[in-house]
Amino acid sequence: MASSEQFKSDQKSLSPGLTRRQFLPLLGATAVVAAAPGLLHAAPGGTPGKPSDAVPRFVYVGTYTAPDVPPGGTHPSVAVGIYVFRLDPSDGGLTPLQIVPASNPSFVALDPALTHLYSVNEDAAGRVSAYAINPVNGNLTFLNTASANGQFTTHIKVHPSGQYFYAANYGTGNFPVYRINANGSIGPMTDEFQSVGNGTGPRPDRQDGPHAHQILTDLGGNHVFGVDLGADKVNALNLNLGAGLFSPNTVPFAPVASGSGPRHMVFHPDGQRAYVLDELASTITVFNYDAARGALVWKQTISTLPDSFTGANTTAEIRIHPSGQFLYNTNRGHNSVTMYAVDALTGELDVIGWESTRGEWPRGMNIDPSGTFLYAANQNTDTIAVFRIQPSNGKLKFSTVVNTPTPVDVEFGSLA
Repeated sequence: MASSEQFKSDQKSLSPGLTRRQFLPLLGATAVVAAAPGLLHAAPGGTPGKPSDAVPRFVYVGTYTAPDVPPGGTHPSVAVGIYVFRLDPSDGGLTPLQIVPASNPSFVALDPALTHLYSVNEDAAGRVSAYAINPVNGNLTFLNTASANGQFTTHIKVHPSGQYFYAANYGTGNFPVYRINANGSIGPMTDEFQSVGNGTGPRPDRQDGPHAHQILTDLGGNHVFGVDLGADKVNALNLNLGAGLFSPNTVPFAPVASGSGPRHMVFHPDGQRAYVLDELASTITVFNYDAARGALVWKQTISTLPDSFTGANTTAEIRIHPSGQFLYNTNRGHNSVTMYAVDALTGELDVIGWESTRGEWPRGMNIDPSGTFLYAANQNTDTIAVFRIQPSNGKLKFSTVVNTPTPVDVEFGSLA
């Protein structure tokens, strides 16, 4: 590993900060305003990079909002809600278009048609909200909101059919599912799955009970997976598309090592591998995936950190390149993106190196659909670092930075 790719072993790390979700008061979720001068600033694009497959498209950034200090934060947030941008394909920079007031819309999701956006409201009384997307300018118009029937709703995802969306309530460990109305608004909650159990690792403050952190389907949309940090497992479910009801899968869950604290997962584009990011242990657990049975079979566990690093760290986000050749995760504390090569035959990971996120507490991270740019959202320094992905080796090359308050999740919309 080249020395330029590894941090010094004595790098100072952030305090792990808050380990439990805080009460964050509900702000008005129905107002929509155009971005006002001075509220946020996208950094100049600088020297354009080489031509790429990236295209202009709308980008949506979820945040933790004012006036509180977010989980793991170092200062009160000044964010207002959901931030809408346009992607510049020359360098990956983001031009601000709109700010949509909302309370702690930390994670957002788009439907398959890219015509509607759904967000969590990560408050003590968790909620979910729906917005229509203007196809011309990417702007959001509030439709409706509903109770998430749980606390601190931390993740949301639309089923590939576009008929339902589901969410994860971190505080109460349950996963509600909602029917989507014909106009894209939130329909009735049709069911919910309550995860059970708790971890037996060294973090009773984080594993005192079930803590739902993500819900998603496999690539075929046939099985639903609910990642539970508190219970050290990934629940496997089936969703009846007619009734909107969950049922346990034949293989009901896949465990990870005790105390690992699984947070997010991603499937390989070939549908035969799955990668689970373990927040508390700073590891990735690699599974072979049997799509017919919805079964995850352990393959490999690998650290996300250099051997020389001794500071405090938790992981946050995991994404795989559209080619399936490379995988990435963010490290909060080490303040980096770990880069991996994916073995074409086995699906196992080999570390390529570590790239500084040029900021602190990188929570969210995503790759644009063309596979050209990677975006790392530095929550505590109010920036999104943009990197160009080198197609030959998967390494990241810094491109530009976007200044925007308390960014958490970065999601990509339709062509702009």
